[in-house]
Amino acid sequence: MSQLSEGIVFGLGNPLLDITCSVDNDFLKKWSLKANDAILADDSHENLYKEVVSQFECKYIAGGSCQNTLRTIQWMLKKTHICTFMGGIGDDEFGKIMANNSHEVGLNTVYRIDADTPTGTCACLISDNNTCRSLVAYLGASQKFDIEHVRNNFGYVEKARIFYTTGYHLAVSTESILLVAKHVHNSDGKLFTMNLSAPYISQVFSKQLLEVLPYVDILFGNETEAAAFAELNGWKTNDIKEIARLTANLKSNRKTGRKVVYTQGAASVLVASTGSSEVLEFSVPVVEESKIVDTIGAGDAFVGGYIAQLVSDKPLETCVESGVYAAQQVIQQIGAHFPKEMTYKSCDK
Repeated sequence: MSQLSEGIVFGLGNPLLDITCSVDNDFLKKWSLKANDAILADDSHENLYKEVVSQFECKYIAGGSCQNTLRTIQWMLKKTHICTFMGGIGDDEFGKIMANNSHEVGLNTVYRIDADTPTGTCACLISDNNTCRSLVAYLGASQKFDIEHVRNNFGYVEKARIFYTTGYHLAVSTESILLVAKHVHNSDGKLFTMNLSAPYISQVFSKQLLEVLPYVDILFGNETEAAAFAELNGWKTNDIKEIARLTANLKSNRKTGRKVVYTQGAASVLVASTGSSEVLEFSVPVVEESKIVDTIGAGDAFVGGYIAQLVSDKPLETCVESGVYAAQQVIQQIGAHFPKEMTYKSCDK
C-alpha cells in the first residue's frame, strides 16, 4: 500500500453539517442532554436547532464522523483524492457548503443527492470549559442513502485498498456496509475498518453491529463505547484493557484476526490483537488545558491520523502516534477543523 494512489481509501458514512457553539449546563439540562454524549435527534428535539442558532454564536463546518476522518487523511497526506467518500446529502445550500469544504482538502465526494430531503445537520454543543461535547444529529438526507448508489459507483470500491465506515451508518444502510465488507474479504490485500462511534450503537443497533463485526479487520472506539460494547456481550468487567482483549478475540472471518484500538481521551491508547493476551499501551502527550478549544472530532481525527500512516504500511507505533497528533491538532481548533500547517513527522524516519 506504499503507493498513494487516488482512491486508495474508501469511506461510507453520514455527511452532516456541524452547527458548533458553546452552551452552559442549564441549556443541556433543558434538553435532557449529557455533557459528553452522541445521540440521534427525535421529536423532542424539534426546536433545538432553531434555539441553538438564535441564542448562540455558531460556526458551520462540514462534518459527519466518517467524512471528518477522511478529511483528516487528506489534510495529513496533502494529495488530492487519496480518499473517496459516499453518503447522502440534500439538494440545498447546506449540501453545497459541505461539498465545497470537503473539496478544499482534496476529498473526492460521491454523494447521493436527494431532491426532497434537507441535508443532515449535527448540533455540536461545547460545555464544561471546552472539555465536553454533546452531539445531537438530525440525519436528514443521509438517511436516504441506499445500496444502489454503491452498486452504481462500484468502481470506487474496486479501486480502494482501505475501507472505513462508522457505527452511525448502521442506522442508515447496513446492507451497503456488508456489500463493501464482503468485497474486501474476497479481495487480497484489502482492509476493512470500522468505528463503534457511540454507546447507543451497541444498545440500539446491536444486531447490525454484531453482523458486521466478523468482517472488521481494525475496530476503533473510545472507553465509553467499549463499555457499552462489553455490556452488549455480557462481559462482567469495566477494565477497558480486558474489553479490548475480549473484543479482539470475537469471531473474525480473517485468518489474521483483528486489531482493536481504543482511545481514552488524555489517557493511554490501547491496542489488542486476536490471539494475543497482551494489550499494548501507548502514552498520550499532555496538551495544556489553555490550548484546548473543544473536543469535537477528536476521535474522528485520531482514526484519520492512524489510517494516514497505515496506507504507507507504517508500523503500529507510527499509526498511533500520528492518530494522537491529528486528534491533538483538532482539539485546538473550533469543531472538526485543522490548522493550515501539517507538521507531523513520523517517529520511524
